[in-house]
Order: sequence, then structure tokens, then C-alpha cells
Amino acid sequence: MIPTITFVAIGAVVLLGLLFAPFSQTAIWRATVTPLASIIGSGFLVSAPLLAREFGGFAALAMALLILVAMLIGWTIRYNIRVVEPQLAADKDHVLHSIEQLSHIVLAFAYFISVSYYLALLGHFVLQGANIDRPELAKPIAISLLVVIGLLGWSGGAQKVARVERYATALNLSVIAGFLAALAVFAFGKIVGPGDFLSAAGKFELKSLPVLLGLLIVVQGFETTRFMGEEFDAQTRIKAMWNAQLLSGVVYIVFFILLSPLLIDLSQGEGVAAVISVSAMVAGILPISLTIAATASQFSASVADSIGDAGLIGEITHDRVNPSHAYGLIALVGIGILWSTDVDQVIALASRAFALFYALQCLVAFEAARKRKGDEKKAAAFLALSIVSGAVFIFGVPAG
Repeated sequence: MIPTITFVAIGAVVLLGLLFAPFSQTAIWRATVTPLASIIGSGFLVSAPLLAREFGGFAALAMALLILVAMLIGWTIRYNIRVVEPQLAADKDHVLHSIEQLSHIVLAFAYFISVSYYLALLGHFVLQGANIDRPELAKPIAISLLVVIGLLGWSGGAQKVARVERYATALNLSVIAGFLAALAVFAFGKIVGPGDFLSAAGKFELKSLPVLLGLLIVVQGFETTRFMGEEFDAQTRIKAMWNAQLLSGVVYIVFFILLSPLLIDLSQGEGVAAVISVSAMVAGILPISLTIAATASQFSASVADSIGDAGLIGEITHDRVNPSHAYGLIALVGIGILWSTDVDQVIALASRAFALFYALQCLVAFEAARKRKGDEKKAAAFLALSIVSGAVFIFGVPAG
């Protein structure tokens, strides 16, 4: 009963704050909320069962390693915002322009996959929340929604749907805050209450490392600030990316620490949405609440990525492809991806696609830094990060 009250109270306070508090109208928060929502939107739920199965009690450490890699790549992209963007605008360095343009092409393909990723998860979340043990239905649900997005984009309605993103994001973040608070109460009760407290044993095998690399997508999303230059100045975007990565990193680590009493159950659960069913052990209201929030965030994120992808396709083709027509291509490619993969494969595929984009962005930073006096050490670090990102692209594999 206490976890339920805690969830409702904290969730309501956070929701009202995100919608009506003065800070929610500031430029820095508006710039922060987009990458923040992208980072913790779906990965928050997906990462728990996957890391619990692969690493047991070391799940929090595994997540910390992922966060560290993401923070270092974020540092690189912030360098690109501060240093490289002015150079690109000056149109002087053809090598920089070439690598940057190539990274945009890769990002367009990454968006194809990320739209499929979001909708594949949405299908699993809906089925898990409705307690329907028919995982094969997740794929038709995702494909149907992909067709809807394609038609919306073709007719010009996608932009209208994207306007609800602010409310979907606020709902998702408030549910996450309430869930963390309820987990804290639950974990405290387990630790100090009667009976033995069973914690999952930590485990690590070399074969788990490629699986961890294949989960990079769960901390992806911070790079969106790189492409918000029409809305916010460079300094605001740099600060927003740092805020989003720091806050999401803290949330992830706290989440996994508080999950300790549930890691055994999570590791035995089935599917990527196992955390929804296991959450009922904390509070009966949680499964339906998590399902609603996850469904809203997944659909709004898939629409937002579709819009971004259509814009990128227009940019890459120098507007030879009408953005409204690009939605048809997005839907067609997405259907092909969904039809030929399962959800674990889509997660790894999305991770690898974004890893290739990160590798190219690190190369952009390396190319700029090696020619800039005083940035020689940074250049070496950027090159190392490009190699790490390349390793994720090559070696990342699906869980299971």
C-alpha cells in the first residue's frame, strides 16, 4: 500500500511540475527534455531484464559502463557543436564536410531502424501490460502502426501528432519518478523487513560483452541536440546535452541499485518487457501505469524520429525527395526490418547503426582537433572513441 501511495504522490508532483512549473518553460529545459526523453524513454524498461539475465548482480556496473561510453561520446559531440559547427558553416574544410555528410547518411539509416525499434518495443509493452501471452502479435502491431505513421507523414499529419510529444514525455518522466520512489520504499522494506534478503549473484562472461555493446541504443538519444541549431544556440545545446546525460545516468544507476531485490525475478522473466509484469510485486498499479507511459513515449518517439528522418532524406538528396514522400520509404524499410528480425535483433541492429554514426562523429572531431593547436591530446581521445564505437558496430550482438 505504501509503495502505491508513494508512486501516485511522487508521480503527480513531477507531472504537474513538468507541465506547469516556471522552469518547464525555460529554453534550457526545453532543450534538455528532448534528449532526456529519448535516452530514458524505452531503455529504462528494456535494459533491466536484459542486463539482469546477462550480468545478474553486476547489472548496475554493466549499465555504468554503458553510461560511461555514452558520456565520452557525448563529450565528443559537444566538441563538434562548439568547434566543428563554425568550421562547417565557414565551408573551408572539405574533409570535415565529407565525413559530416557521410555521418548524416548513416544517421538516416539509423533512424529507419530506430523507428522500427520503438514500435517493436511498443507491441511487446502493450501485450505484456494486457497480460496477453502471444508475443508473435507484437510484430503485426508494430507493422500496423508503421503503416499509420507512413500515411500520417504522407498526408502531413505527422507534425500534428508530434505536438503531443511534450505531454507524452511529461507523463513518461513522471511515471519513472514515481516508479523509482516506489522501488525505494519496496527495497527498504525488503532489506529491513523479516526474512532473508536474496540478492542476485553477480556474473560476467566474455560472451556477455558483445551483448552489452549491442545495448548501446538504451543510452542513445543525446546526439539530438547536435541537430537543434535552428532552435537553440550552441551553448544552450551543449549544456542541455550534459544535463540530459548526467540526469539520465543518475536515474539509470539508482534504478538498477533499487532493482536489487527484483533482479532474480527479472532474470527469470520472459521478453524485453518483463519489468512490467515484475513491477506488480512493488505495486499493483505499476503494470498498467508503465504500459500507458511506455506506449505513449514509444509512439511519440517513433513519430519524432520519422519526422527527423524525412528531413534528413530531404537534406541528403538536396530536396529532390519530397519529405512527405520520404515517409513511404521510411514505412517500407521499417516493415522490412520488422518482418525479418525479432525484437532483440532490432535492439542490437539499432545500437550498431547509431554506433557507426558515433564513430563518424568522433572522426569529425578527430579531424578538427588534430589541426587545432592545443587539441592534440583531444584528437587522440577522439580517435580512440571512434575505434570503440567501431567495435560496437562490428561486434554488438543481440541478447538471448
